[in-house]
Amino acid sequence: MSFLIVNEIEVFYGEFQALFGVSMAVERSETVAIIGANGAGKTTLMRSIAGQLIPASGDILYQGTSIGPKSAFEMNRLGVAMVPEGRKIFPSLSVEENLTIGGYAKRTGEWTLEKVYELFPILQERRTNGGTDLSGGQQQMVAIGRALMSNPDLILMDEISLGLAPIIVKDIYAVVTDIAKRGTTIVLVEQDVNRGLQAADRVYCMLEGKVSLSGKPSELSRDDISKAYFGVEKGGV
Repeated sequence: MSFLIVNEIEVFYGEFQALFGVSMAVERSETVAIIGANGAGKTTLMRSIAGQLIPASGDILYQGTSIGPKSAFEMNRLGVAMVPEGRKIFPSLSVEENLTIGGYAKRTGEWTLEKVYELFPILQERRTNGGTDLSGGQQQMVAIGRALMSNPDLILMDEISLGLAPIIVKDIYAVVTDIAKRGTTIVLVEQDVNRGLQAADRVYCMLEGKVSLSGKPSELSRDDISKAYFGVEKGGV
């Protein structure tokens, strides 16, 4: 059985339906990218896996067990961590306090404060700074480090390149590759199609709350991706 299975889930915000029968599978130690335009349902899918939203129908299986209506806290204790869109750094806490709070689930593993500082040396230099007294790239490092502090088996990364300079994005994705090599399973949301294809073992494209395409990057043509991303044939409007 796959490490993570999303089976025909439907998700609503009030009367508005955001996901329509979405299914996907993620294998252990795999990196999967979810691509799609704004409003495609990518973040809603991530929040459903993380326990922040409860699907109205369908099911999500994590390591062979249905997560049912488990809360985000319960999912974190089971080994699922999320790097949210916009980073969500606590403004009243220092860098080190932001990182430390990520370990509240007290899961054992290789990730400690010292290991996170090895991964992001600039954070050790600025450990006493306020969490928001940092550049956008440094805040993203804090958000990733905070998630790692929970020693997750599965880490969800939502738009980690958003608003960052290309050279910083390159550095951030080098860290993502490093994390993946350590055996952590990664699901990442990315609007930058090229970046998502480069980072992932497999990719799912979403369009209007549905999966419009899936496969290994090497197996997907640019025309197929364009159609799945925009919902139009090549040359369409």
